[in-house]
Amino acid sequence: MTPILLALGASLSYGFGDFLGGLTSRRTHVLGILVVSQAVGAAAIVVWVAVTRDPFLGQAAVLAAAGAGICGVTGLAALYRGMAIGAMGVVAPISSMAAAIPFAVGIARGERPSLLQFVGAVVALAGLALVSRTNDDLKGRFAAGVGLALAAAVGFGLYFVLLDVAADESVSWAVLVARLASAALALAAAVAAGVSLGLPRRFVLPVLGVGLCDVGANVMFALATTRGLVSVVSVLTSLYPAVVVALAAFLLRERVGAIQFVGAGAVLAGAALLAAG
Repeated sequence: MTPILLALGASLSYGFGDFLGGLTSRRTHVLGILVVSQAVGAAAIVVWVAVTRDPFLGQAAVLAAAGAGICGVTGLAALYRGMAIGAMGVVAPISSMAAAIPFAVGIARGERPSLLQFVGAVVALAGLALVSRTNDDLKGRFAAGVGLALAAAVGFGLYFVLLDVAADESVSWAVLVARLASAALALAAAVAAGVSLGLPRRFVLPVLGVGLCDVGANVMFALATTRGLVSVVSVLTSLYPAVVVALAAFLLRERVGAIQFVGAGAVLAGAALLAAG
């Protein structure tokens, strides 16, 4: 039960953070948001590492954690940009297909999905096909932000797998190394693009919230992977779009087409079946 609760807690925290990140990126540059939020998260993890005094990671775990950070921040950049140009209720559910990657890795390691999990995978993929279409499906056009959402899914999926590897040695150091790598990449990209890192005052609190929610979710996910199967934990963590969709509907009055709404529900239902199995 503990890994399930941790994974669900991570999904809630990711959901709130991603909603704030997507909303703020509609008004300021996504790289500025990433640099500040990643730095805030790194500072919080430094305190945790100092308190726990866990031994440092081995070389392979360091590489895995750094790779996780790079993949994770790349996924976040794609997700925030996708939600800035498209509907959150479309982009966020598609990114939840990140769970397919650790699920496949788990199978490769010898895990065998149940019939319920197989049905869940089929349902989620069918939902992905529906939610990624525009309302005018006769023209066969994809909804805005779909490509970025798929890129986010790949980034998050690889993050889940790599952080699981590093967390087996030390959760606190794995999260810190990942966060330092992601912050360094975000900073380098911002400098190369000439993006100002100074945020308008009205965006400071939301971006701080993004950083704290994201790092809190990372910690809960890493802890969950050390107590349960990464295939199941990753799928439960990937339910975060439900939070994003709900917040977008209630706070932004965002509306999507009926087919997309059904598709979003199918993606989330498929993820739930994967976990239940």
